Amino acid sequence: MPILNRSRGGTAAAEAPREERQMARRAQLVEAGVSAPADSQTSMAGRWRLLETCANPQCSSGWLRLWRSRSGPIFEGGWNCSSGCTRARLEAALRRESSGSGEGAAMRPHRIPLGLTMLEQGWITHPQLRQALEAQKAARCGRIGEWLIRRCGIKEELVTRALGLQWSCPVLPLDLREAEGLTTLMPRLFVDAFGALPLRVAAGKILYLGFEERPDAALALAVETITGLRVETGLVHGSLFRPTHGRILGQRFPAVELVEAVSEAALAQAFARAMERTQPVESRLVRVHDCVWLRLWLQPQRGPVPETALIKDMIGTLGLDPGRHNKAEFKDWRGVPIKTGEAS
Repeated sequence: MPILNRSRGGTAAAEAPREERQMARRAQLVEAGVSAPADSQTSMAGRWRLLETCANPQCSSGWLRLWRSRSGPIFEGGWNCSSGCTRARLEAALRRESSGSGEGAAMRPHRIPLGLTMLEQGWITHPQLRQALEAQKAARCGRIGEWLIRRCGIKEELVTRALGLQWSCPVLPLDLREAEGLTTLMPRLFVDAFGALPLRVAAGKILYLGFEERPDAALALAVETITGLRVETGLVHGSLFRPTHGRILGQRFPAVELVEAVSEAALAQAFARAMERTQPVESRLVRVHDCVWLRLWLQPQRGPVPETALIKDMIGTLGLDPGRHNKAEFKDWRGVPIKTGEAS
């Protein structure tokens, strides 16, 4: 499956007409004398919700379902009047997330090799680079930075700084106490599979996401879309990253359900059933590499970091053989298989 499309213009264009219709409808209600307490945003939102029509553009029965509660299920800011409309909107979102096929490879930037980067900065010499390359060739494993540290005595800080220059990102400090409180921002499977480490949330608006070797732009954009926080990525020294990452994986994460499907329609149907069952007050969907991530908010979120018990994650995979009964195999950023039972 293609890497997540970084262009979100299509989503904004699709939302604009619905927002304009809602604003026009609210103006008509105000002219008719329907008002809400000025000192209660919650009450006002609840009143408008009671008068809201289905967010599915193809729906023709939203006003006919007056008996159905408008509190859920909500998908990407819009209420769905029936399971069919929920499924239709999910299918449209899946098509949206699949529309960026091949863009990731075309936009991949060229990078100068790490050894040449450090040589250009004057942090290593030609003999040191040659020695590290020979050791790497003889061992047939390991990265050049690891061999520079092991064979040439180069400081880890210099290797991490050079990696930061390669990827045009900063080296971030690490605070374990803050990181342990941010496990609800993404599923455990993604933290493990993509080697990500949520570090801290600044001013309730910016999430700093750390990686050991290189930032993952697709994951960063997905987390940004789901959480509403602006995500800034950077690197963390390996000697600090690895033990902290292991401890974070041992913390409590939100409940997650893995869904394997043979088509987008089947995946949308599985997601729709879960939404009809849980009636989320909000939900959002995004693509993360070969996975589709759907987050369900079971109760309104207070603050930038949600509570574990108030959200549920669903991770879907596509393109599996219908006759295959084994679970999909996930691997971490080093290529080590992850058991699906460890995903939650």
